[in-house]
Amino acid sequence: MAFFKTQERTKERFSLLLLDLEEYYFEQHTAYHVTSKSRKEKKIRGSFKVCSRSIIFDPDGLAEPIIKIPLRDCQKIEFVEKENNPFNDPRPPAITVSCEQVIFIKESNVIAPYRNERGSEKLTFELEDWSKTEDVVQTLLQLHRASCLDKLGDQTAMIAANLQSRLARSSFDKNWFQSVAEKPHMECTVEMVMPLVSNPGHVCITNENLYFQPLNGHPHVIQIKLNEVRRIYKRRHGLRPLGLEVFCSENNLCSDIYLKFYNPADRDEIYYYIATFLENHIKEHTAESYMLQWQRGHLSNYEYLLHLNNLADRSCNDLSQYPVFPWVIADYTSTQLDLTNAATFRDLSKPIGALNQERLDRLLARYRGMPEPRFIYGSHYSSPGYVLFYLFRVAPEHMLCLQNGRYDHADRMFNSISETWKNCLEGATDFKELIPEFYGNDSSFLENRLSLDLGRKQNGTLVGDVLLPPWALDARDFLKKHKSALESQYVSEHLHEWIDLVFGFKQRGSEAVEAHNVFHPLTYEGGIDCDSIEDTDQRIAMLTQILEFGQTPKQLFTSPHPQRITPRFQNITRSSSINSTVGELSPVSLCEDSSFEDLTEESRKMAWGNMGNLNRISSHKIHKEAVTGIAVTRDGASIFSTSQDSTLKMFSKELKEFQRSISFSNMALSSCLMLADGKTVVCSSWDNNVYFYSIPYGRRQDTLMGHDDAVSEICWFDDRLYTASWDSTVKVWQCSSNNQSSHKKTKFELLAELEHDAGVNTVSLNPAGTLLVSGCKDGTVTIWDTSSYQTLQQVHCHAGTVHHSAFSPDSRHVLTVGDDSCMKVIDVQTGMVISSVKAEEEQRCFCWDGSSVLCGGQSGNLLLWDLLSNTVISRIPAHSGAVTAMWMNELCNTVITGGEDKQIMLWRLQS
Repeated sequence: MAFFKTQERTKERFSLLLLDLEEYYFEQHTAYHVTSKSRKEKKIRGSFKVCSRSIIFDPDGLAEPIIKIPLRDCQKIEFVEKENNPFNDPRPPAITVSCEQVIFIKESNVIAPYRNERGSEKLTFELEDWSKTEDVVQTLLQLHRASCLDKLGDQTAMIAANLQSRLARSSFDKNWFQSVAEKPHMECTVEMVMPLVSNPGHVCITNENLYFQPLNGHPHVIQIKLNEVRRIYKRRHGLRPLGLEVFCSENNLCSDIYLKFYNPADRDEIYYYIATFLENHIKEHTAESYMLQWQRGHLSNYEYLLHLNNLADRSCNDLSQYPVFPWVIADYTSTQLDLTNAATFRDLSKPIGALNQERLDRLLARYRGMPEPRFIYGSHYSSPGYVLFYLFRVAPEHMLCLQNGRYDHADRMFNSISETWKNCLEGATDFKELIPEFYGNDSSFLENRLSLDLGRKQNGTLVGDVLLPPWALDARDFLKKHKSALESQYVSEHLHEWIDLVFGFKQRGSEAVEAHNVFHPLTYEGGIDCDSIEDTDQRIAMLTQILEFGQTPKQLFTSPHPQRITPRFQNITRSSSINSTVGELSPVSLCEDSSFEDLTEESRKMAWGNMGNLNRISSHKIHKEAVTGIAVTRDGASIFSTSQDSTLKMFSKELKEFQRSISFSNMALSSCLMLADGKTVVCSSWDNNVYFYSIPYGRRQDTLMGHDDAVSEICWFDDRLYTASWDSTVKVWQCSSNNQSSHKKTKFELLAELEHDAGVNTVSLNPAGTLLVSGCKDGTVTIWDTSSYQTLQQVHCHAGTVHHSAFSPDSRHVLTVGDDSCMKVIDVQTGMVISSVKAEEEQRCFCWDGSSVLCGGQSGNLLLWDLLSNTVISRIPAHSGAVTAMWMNELCNTVITGGEDKQIMLWRLQS
């Protein structure tokens, strides 16, 4: 199980979990515990460990218990000088400890609740290295004084001073370097963080490795090769920006090391140094880039939630910020689990506390009568206690550490999944969600494989394995079906609603109040600045309260999270628990010739997968200025292009020469398109007009004088013409001909005028003609409903002119490029910018399939981008000036580009 990866580093019986919370293990010495029974002296060899609040003696023999003596319970710690009486055997110096309490742990080497013996005791220890005895006693006396101080803040300060003194007197041992050629870059003091405990020491980073050497030598030095690092995250630790977590795998739940630094500057320097090694492996992802991958089915629901938890500071090494996953099933009583029935599932649009209306009404009544700051829920959905409630069967020592050496009452333990769910619905203070292990592959946390004696319930039965729902054959089957539920269509369609509550815009503010999602203010990031509390005792108490109570994840989204594109997602689902055929999972096609549609779609996918192999067939310089638009006849025989030289040119693909040159005015033409009849080319011009050119008649057919400034771009759907202009409008025209013959005049009826705050530079329709996107000179992108002409979304996403915009084939997203060299992906449903890429140069035009983008850049190259990883896959040399126009055929295997070098170039995919 990922949670216990850190435990695998040592098989010793001693563990840092035997210490109190917030306690440090400083040093160890080989020693003998001297006992006298029936006047016969017995010496038990073991390890004498000096800790900041206790003495621990770990015997070598497994049958002997580990002894823990809290320093606060010590009455006297003495150094007994060695005895040199010539009539007796020489006696070594010793340490005697007189105390009021001794704690016995792991008696007979069994993990069980600790046994506390109260009453006056005197214990004697002899160090194997006699010379260190007096120094150890002085250290213990100093730590004893700290433990006996009245104020917790004074205790903490004195222990911290001792720790920092020890760290200052030591340094990383460079003999641990793996090679004599290694060059150290930086060394500093840190603590390695693990669940409930931390271990101080030194971190050293070289040109090859990251090393951590514990101050106490437990465990030995940890080494991580920098070229194996795949992910790094800055972390909040104890509400301060001091943490750094390093992963050497892409999708593992648990990291390879979690370090807490003593100042943010050290943390940041090592973070950015390691980041230089990541460039060859994986680019740093954002929540938006993961969202795009998830939306398009490249990440499962489980993987996406793991990534969001990571980005929101949730870590398996920090139980106060453990990854949080949702309850998704509401049916724990049926004999069969029906994943096609919506009633099987929990309502993901509501927090746990709002699922039971009767309980919610009582909570809201209390909330309304509460003084500020008000909260609906007095406990959190994730806390150290809740995490160990689920995991105590595999983490008994963690539970004993958290609960002062005791297990919880047997009836309050995690005994039944159904009862736990019921309590989350009905309990007055129980609002807990789940943890990732419920959707993993390791079922050991549901079974008492360690044969732990966890006590008896009130009905007399022993606590054993977790009672599973009737629909689960065993623990492994439960996890398999539970994960199938997480990846089901219902959850895929509604998971965004839960993300809004936990990571998104309903986490805080008025939206949280409206969603009944308000927790105690101390649980939120920035809810309190502990450093501003001057009283040390109050500050420590406040921090302890926050860490024990649980913390709300860092907010990742401030606008509604988009829904998943479920049909495409289902087609790629590989879960063995879903037995549907591809045909059943595919969306129903409304087209009669669906087989042809499927074939075309498959051809497009293959083409985009092969787009890096684009081959230039020919290039032709047919204009005197930059090319601005390209249109092609339906048979592909003739290519039309517009240019800033004010001409429309007709080029024969077969004859490889231009056949016609048409000039409508002396002003530049800005774009062109081919009407569906294949007989008319429509051109927009900087002279404020739109021109219709008849191919059969070889002349201008109509002129639309519709704007007060240059017409920048046009698009057409079902006899409707959309014209964008620098006069800050997009106009919608109904175009109807009096006669079918193309030489008759066309009637233009103005249907709508879409107002903007700046000149409109680009306009585009979605494939169905139901949505329009416009991009302006001020960087604003607006999405319109073409039936009502209402604004659906308006996003200011570029720092300058928007050059080009286009919908994805499924109409879920809009891609835009601007003169700020950025590419932005906007979610149509929510208006959220879900991906932002800063390119090395301006991108002027593009074609895309929703995941990959073929861009024309300022340098003249064609760049193939993968938006899911935000990386350039292929760079294809093309024009000698900026690429200014691009056309792609329906099968996506032929491309035509135009550039500032006055050329058009024909490209085809290599078969």
